[in-house]
Amino acid sequence: MTVGVLREPSFETRVALLPEHITILQKWKCDVIVEYDCGVQAFANNEAYTKSGALVLSRVEVLQKADVLLCIHPITHQDLSGFAGKVLIGQFQPLYHKDLVQHWADANKIMFSLDMLPRTTRAQSMDVLSSQANIAGYKAVILAAGKFPRYFPMFMTAAGTIPPAKVLILGAGVAGLQAIATARRLGAVVEVFDTRPAVKEEVMSLGGKFIEVEGAADASKAGGYAVEQSPEFIKRQKEKIAESVAKADIVITTAQIPGKKAPILIDDAMLGAMKAGSIIVDLAAATGGNTTCTKNNETAHINGVCIIGNSMLPSTMPFDASKLYGKNLLNFLQLFIKDGILNIDMNDDLVKGSCITENGCVVHPALIKKSEAI
Repeated sequence: MTVGVLREPSFETRVALLPEHITILQKWKCDVIVEYDCGVQAFANNEAYTKSGALVLSRVEVLQKADVLLCIHPITHQDLSGFAGKVLIGQFQPLYHKDLVQHWADANKIMFSLDMLPRTTRAQSMDVLSSQANIAGYKAVILAAGKFPRYFPMFMTAAGTIPPAKVLILGAGVAGLQAIATARRLGAVVEVFDTRPAVKEEVMSLGGKFIEVEGAADASKAGGYAVEQSPEFIKRQKEKIAESVAKADIVITTAQIPGKKAPILIDDAMLGAMKAGSIIVDLAAATGGNTTCTKNNETAHINGVCIIGNSMLPSTMPFDASKLYGKNLLNFLQLFIKDGILNIDMNDDLVKGSCITENGCVVHPALIKKSEAI
């Protein structure tokens, strides 16, 4: 069996597999081919791949010779028609690309999207959302610290005392928890809001203060995402958040709902109440953002408040991000590669749960349900 690795679009610095991952596939009796310069932006050149045992080819050749194709972003329609193999694996966000999903089905390819994996204990080693969100949470705080016109920690000097920065984190999923840890390491005072009371203990263990709002809908089965809340809860939530936003120097927002626009947590009135020089880093920018003024992959300045909408923070650490993503891929591939032979078992809950298209049909329940709703 031949596994192929593609170079990502120009805006992406990560790569699906690094040279260090190639030797593992070879132990599984797989041949590996990679597109020329696929890892150059992740500090992995063609020579490194060759030394690891991979064959470096053109994009057309990889598409023609690979049985299983690995990537991060969806490939183009032209690439799809040129791909002679049957299996594509990546992080395709199919809930937001229903037209692409149907095209994949029409092309009769078996597509696996790792961002659709069931959020179970067994799937943790394959969880690309968590591995990349961890980086995003870390980099969000580092980015904010670089933009912030003051110190993060408290300083006591002969010239006077500088108080610590006040950081508010909205959402205590993987990204939020890493943001708490990073902000605390830098010496900030951290407050955290989340609709899930169950995360309070984790927040406090990292040194954050948990802001509680009673009456939240149960989000225990949402895989770390936000869920839609009642109007009464939203009103109480808004009041609590408004109080904390007005006091905060740095706000990190992370709330997203799968397949839907991100909830607005910070409105115009809240922005108007923030201190000049404050920073917001919105990690939900790709799905609309958690503020009324967020623009994806842009920085806006509203009344002295800097709003950074960045959905590509994992790409700012391309080597480590690729290292983790590649390990997630290998753990997933291990489910259906046996002695160099592809053996896809749709009875496996993880294989079935991440499969988007098969035998010319869209097969994932969430996508079928969404299509029926439309």
